[in-house]
Amino acid sequence: MLCYPPLSRLLKQTLPVLALLVRGLLLGSWPGEAWAQDAAQRYRNVAEHSTLPQGPGLAQRYVADAGIGRDAAVIFADDFETGGLAGRWDDVGAGRGRALSLVEPGDPRCGKRCLQVTGRLGENQGDGLTRWFEPADPVFVRFYVRFDPGCDYVHHFVTLRANRGLRGGDRWSGFGGAGVRPAGDERFSTALEPFGNWGRWPAPGKWNFYSYWHEMTAAPDGKYWGNSFLPEPQEVIPKGRWICAEFMLKHNAPGQPDGEQAFWIDGRLLGHWRSLNWRTTATLQANALTLEAYITDRWTKNPTNIVEFDNVVIARAYIGPAGRP
Repeated sequence: MLCYPPLSRLLKQTLPVLALLVRGLLLGSWPGEAWAQDAAQRYRNVAEHSTLPQGPGLAQRYVADAGIGRDAAVIFADDFETGGLAGRWDDVGAGRGRALSLVEPGDPRCGKRCLQVTGRLGENQGDGLTRWFEPADPVFVRFYVRFDPGCDYVHHFVTLRANRGLRGGDRWSGFGGAGVRPAGDERFSTALEPFGNWGRWPAPGKWNFYSYWHEMTAAPDGKYWGNSFLPEPQEVIPKGRWICAEFMLKHNAPGQPDGEQAFWIDGRLLGHWRSLNWRTTATLQANALTLEAYITDRWTKNPTNIVEFDNVVIARAYIGPAGRP
């Protein structure tokens, strides 16, 4: 004899997904897109009324970031002016640096060298660097980036990860887990990255946070893909020029919804979200930064995709754009 669950339970399980599907069809969007929009609406963007600083920050005292690493508020800094990549970074990507090179940036704010990531379809998927660091609260991450005029959509970008610790296996607890909701004492992450709206916006798209944490929303397929925090209105990210991007994360008191995240573009605050319950234990802290440009052939069609980075700073205070020469 076959046993079926009560109709009320079936409706409770299927109606939310059906609603998203119907909404997606009515709006002319994919179900995943409707889910991403709904996830962002759970948290209100308070940037318009935020008291967070904007414009010049601690970096205004350092021309092209020269000497910024000695600032008392700075945890880590790399302007790629001297030495090799392995000297300052703890991990040189899965591609072992084959997609990475040091080139001239062509902008006095970026000195004489910058990091270039060259992703080639069929050859590599890009690459990146990771640095573990002593955590701070709040923590600010600032970097300069330039998308080559021929660059297409980018799948993964600059990610801040929380790991259980800085030693042994604990330092890796915040890595991996795509499609899986994290445990509150295991990991959380947030990435500032371009979002192409499933190919609707010109590449590379618009800026957004792509975040994983233990209270994130599930997708219609039942899996837990990163939730999007996308401020609008916003212009499409320009190519061919250097952009100053910065983001901040404030930890929550364990189990309490008082965490925050925010980001700035060229010193202007575009997004600020509060009431985030990132973690359930104080031992889980943001302590690893991955700087990467990773592509996938699902949306990226150009054979060669170049992204350049420079003036990377991790600090305990707002950093702002680099001082001009």
